[in-house]
Amino acid sequence: MTPPVRIAQLSCGPDYSGVQHEIDAAAKEVNGEVFFPDVALKDIKRDFDTFGLDVRSPDLKLAIARAKALVEGRVDADAVFIATCFRCAEAAIVRNELRRYIHEHSKLPVVSYSFTERTTAGTLLTRMEALTTIARRRALLARETQQGITLGVDSGSSTTKAVVMKDNRIVGTGWTPTTEVLKSARSVVDSALAEAGVTMKEIEAIGTTGYGRFLVGKDLNADLIQEELTVNSKGAVYLADKQHGPATVIDIGGMDNKAIAVMDGIPGTFTMGGICAGASGRFLEMTAKRLGVEITELGPLAMKGFGGRVPMNSYCIVFGTQSLVNALAAGSTREDVAAAACHSVAEQVFEQQLQEVDIKEPVIMVGGTSLIEGLVHAMGELLQTKVVVPHHSQYIGSVGSALLASGFIRER
Repeated sequence: MTPPVRIAQLSCGPDYSGVQHEIDAAAKEVNGEVFFPDVALKDIKRDFDTFGLDVRSPDLKLAIARAKALVEGRVDADAVFIATCFRCAEAAIVRNELRRYIHEHSKLPVVSYSFTERTTAGTLLTRMEALTTIARRRALLARETQQGITLGVDSGSSTTKAVVMKDNRIVGTGWTPTTEVLKSARSVVDSALAEAGVTMKEIEAIGTTGYGRFLVGKDLNADLIQEELTVNSKGAVYLADKQHGPATVIDIGGMDNKAIAVMDGIPGTFTMGGICAGASGRFLEMTAKRLGVEITELGPLAMKGFGGRVPMNSYCIVFGTQSLVNALAAGSTREDVAAAACHSVAEQVFEQQLQEVDIKEPVIMVGGTSLIEGLVHAMGELLQTKVVVPHHSQYIGSVGSALLASGFIRER
């Protein structure tokens, strides 16, 4: 049996809020083992003083000492999970600084999370799965080329995509809105195979990702069933030809968003989620519908407007839509409303998630929303950089799955 991945926990408050049980359960689900690094009492004061961050909470001081012990090699771990209560401003500062410190001074994969009393193991599962994957499969994630004929399927919350790759080239694609998970998956697989001119019998390895990855993976007898954080980051740097050095990957999805700091093709720190769907692709779909245009037309429309003329003061998808309706009723142009919606989503992703990763150029946007020109433009303005949108960016999960699945060809 494969030994569990040792996940060092640095935290403040999960025991008091009843969340610790959920953290342990999520780790166990992916063969991970959460532990608290042992540090001596004398080390706590020394490490706290040398770290240079003045905090009052004893638990946060302990977390700092534990981080120092990990970085200096006094405690062995495979990955790090940093968790603090979302209500505490001091804890948020410490969480961010510890994430940056560990990422810059070690090769340990890190994920940070601000929990509530209602955080569940299901909420944490994808994060824990990504942590254990990076720790356990660094060699696989380091792959730079695809070999043979492989199939990747991304069963997402809004759309289902499939890609057939042959000898490091994309030769077939399929795309459809997600309705029935298996039916949608079979449809895109048929489309990708037809375009590639191959049959299922010729496929040498299969990878699945996305919300429906387990169901689709079982149906297709997949060789690789992987969460989207590692898969999308790998697919992004592959398509953008940025597999060496640092990169930042942003994926604004239909239900949640992902921000991933990547080094040499391997994720280092990452975050996912969002306060509300007002920061997701779903909000942009609703905006397009309200403006009477297709989602593909929203981007060009936004590029003709100025979002600053339309006030957007809410993180909520309901109140955000209300703001747009009020703006239209007050005489705002469709162009300005489209621009405001794109800026609102970009701003929320910037404030909620991009503060949790170290942004290094190039910044690569992927997923279906990366095709919305106004959103990419708004993100570039906020980050003060040119955002890269690689060809086939909407198939990012499928590409990453097909690429990584090729590592299993010899094992079949």
